[in-house]
Amino acid sequence: MTLEEYKTTYTPDDPVGWRCIDERLANVYGGQRPRHYAAPVHFIAGGPDPLDGTSYYDHAGASGHIHVVSYGLSGLYYDEGAVGGAYSGLGFELTFRVYPVPGESGDPTWVTGMMNNLARYLHRSGRWFEPNEFIPGNAPIRQGLDTDIIGLAVTEDPELGTIATPHGEVRFLQLVGLTTSEVQQLQADPTVGAVEDLLNAKRKVDPLLVTRL
Repeated sequence: MTLEEYKTTYTPDDPVGWRCIDERLANVYGGQRPRHYAAPVHFIAGGPDPLDGTSYYDHAGASGHIHVVSYGLSGLYYDEGAVGGAYSGLGFELTFRVYPVPGESGDPTWVTGMMNNLARYLHRSGRWFEPNEFIPGNAPIRQGLDTDIIGLAVTEDPELGTIATPHGEVRFLQLVGLTTSEVQQLQADPTVGAVEDLLNAKRKVDPLLVTRL
């Protein structure tokens, strides 16, 4: 898309990148309306949360899980200077698939906090995530819950993949929970190949890599 095409297609009030994300999700979830949790004050306006929001979808497949998607690491809004770029913003958004904890109701909104913590790290460090990285930890990823999931691996979301937007490419990177033993295994061999091998082994059990706390 050229700049002139961009200017005739969109107005400065259009959330161009946001719409592209919504369109990709509509391809998977049809008319399902997600539960969206917006930041009270946008980061650009001085808010503490780098993400402008997160959407929660009910996955109706055999696994029956909740699928969380971030908004804010890619370019969400009208931006003539971003037209034709290779990557939109950091070039990705985060996703997370999780089974509800038995006996609990409501959305696992702690995931929004986890994603915002990772986004803060990315903003401070100037880094970005790529598939087959891992994020070690020494405490549960959900505070206050007795769970052995203490780390995260990064892979491309198997259903959302990568999309082209007028601002450049956006890849949906899924966070996958890792147990203590899996984190220790990867700390002993932190290579991309070792992470990929572990994720491939987990895919044989669950192709969508849903985290079970």
